Amino acid sequence: MTPQQPQQEQPSAPTATATTATSPLPNHHHHPSKTSPLPPGIYAPTQAFFHTTSPTTLDLPTTAQHALRLARAGITGLVTNGSNGEAAHLTPTERATITRTTRAALDGAGYAHVPVLSGASHASLEGTVELVKQAREAGAGGVLVLVPSAFGWAMKGGGVVERFFEGVVKEGGEGVQVVVYNYPAAAGGLDLDSDLLGRLAEVGVAGVKFTCGNVGKLARVVGEREMQGDGRFRCFSGVADAIVPALAVGGHGGIVGAANVFPRACVQVYKLFEEGRWEEARVAQQRLARADWAMTKRAIPGFKSVLQKYHGYGGIPRLPVQPLSQEEEEKLFAEVEEMMAFEAGLEDFGKPSQ
Repeated sequence: MTPQQPQQEQPSAPTATATTATSPLPNHHHHPSKTSPLPPGIYAPTQAFFHTTSPTTLDLPTTAQHALRLARAGITGLVTNGSNGEAAHLTPTERATITRTTRAALDGAGYAHVPVLSGASHASLEGTVELVKQAREAGAGGVLVLVPSAFGWAMKGGGVVERFFEGVVKEGGEGVQVVVYNYPAAAGGLDLDSDLLGRLAEVGVAGVKFTCGNVGKLARVVGEREMQGDGRFRCFSGVADAIVPALAVGGHGGIVGAANVFPRACVQVYKLFEEGRWEEARVAQQRLARADWAMTKRAIPGFKSVLQKYHGYGGIPRLPVQPLSQEEEEKLFAEVEEMMAFEAGLEDFGKPSQ
């Protein structure tokens, strides 16, 4: 990867460094209630940032800087330690440190109202519960949990998925909202259908991230919860190219990787639809879908390359993920150039708490 060297942005508020990341959270900040429904809107599953040493170590100042940039842009909430955040490459201690750093950075800059969720996926119930507890202690108000897939055959039939998530809610989720992360590509091809997702709502999960991209499934789950009078359950698109389709059938926004690089544009799509400006929302969604596909094709390395070029930070992924080649970077930059110019022309939507 050819390093880009623009001047790195500096946070204008106190940054969570390695020291602040390990200190207790101040008790005077008013975080979103962990018993209230998750606020609708656009959530960003954030990147993990590393110093370019060998072996790599966490870059906590950049972690804090990135969180503040997204909050200022108007992102509703942040999700640490997801697939986009290289959770599979992190130790449990590193996961907790990233979450704690993110929460502290938001609190210190007046964004205590912005919720932080954390990925907490593990191959066993016991491992998942432990990660949920660690996320809660680090300041997360919710968790995203994949269906265990190390032994995919064990997850079929017999109510095992329901029992697994009921166990997560009861044993690890006190005071933490558990969101099902339905991402077949990261779960050995396991794809939860709408009937099963409806049953999970009955055992206490707070919502679903539909990275399966199935808007019809999302529509069925939303419709069933509405008929049951459940106003708390949240259905989020897991892909940026389906924000408007998800909203059109009653969804509550999106948890989308594109929000790391196009946060204002993602928020704009959501706001245009919510304001009833549907033709503008349609055009904005088409624009976002084109740019999102350029990012999706390059996955984590692409996100880091774009962040490095346009914001002066991003760095490299951890092995075995490889950075983009110079040739592939140039192709990516050409494909997102128009969108990055559009993004730069938008105003920030986020405001600190008064």
